[in-house]
Amino acid sequence: MEFTKLSLLASNLTEMKNFYKNVLELPISSKSVKEFTVHVGQTDLHFRESNDGNPFYHFAINIPENKYNEAVAWAKSRVSLNSEDGRDEVHFASWNAHAYFEDPSGNIVELIARHNLPNRTNNNFSSQDFLNVSEIGIAVDEVIPFVRKLNALGFPNWKNDSEGLTPVGDENGLFIVVKTERKWYFSDKNARFYPVEVFLNGGKVAFKKMEDKVEIIYDGPK
Repeated sequence: MEFTKLSLLASNLTEMKNFYKNVLELPISSKSVKEFTVHVGQTDLHFRESNDGNPFYHFAINIPENKYNEAVAWAKSRVSLNSEDGRDEVHFASWNAHAYFEDPSGNIVELIARHNLPNRTNNNFSSQDFLNVSEIGIAVDEVIPFVRKLNALGFPNWKNDSEGLTPVGDENGLFIVVKTERKWYFSDKNARFYPVEVFLNGGKVAFKKMEDKVEIIYDGPK
């Protein structure tokens, strides 16, 4: 599945707009005092002003599978990469290659080269090689029951069930379902739930907290 648009809450909107436009060099398609939308490849990333605290999310951006080293060098010239155990990047056989940084709202942004996808390119890396937003983290108290609800809506697991973290979807669009307060990898932050709206292939999935429980509101095909 593909995320055509992601709508997230954010603080520091002025700094956020400057960051995505001038630091990451991504096009802003619309903006107002309380919201803006930035094009991240095939995904519209929409931020709207939060009225409650400082929400933060984990999301990932796909890059060409053969441009990881160039992408890391490009990112390091603009932002400070997050580190874990003295490393600022990681390679997994099953999860490909990753680097992480944070934006002014505290979102944990991941660049990921997925070697299973046929998206090689021969040009020098730039922000135009941000292909799409491919992951969004959803924090819940009980991971497996929540995953079963997504499965029942037609969204399959990408990896086996785990009560700590279970990815649902495919490499172009994954709901990263994690246990509340689980530490996000390459971050000092623990996972917390904040509302998310995901638009995909004509459908929409909204994740909202109702009576202290995260609910899924689904409309249309995946």
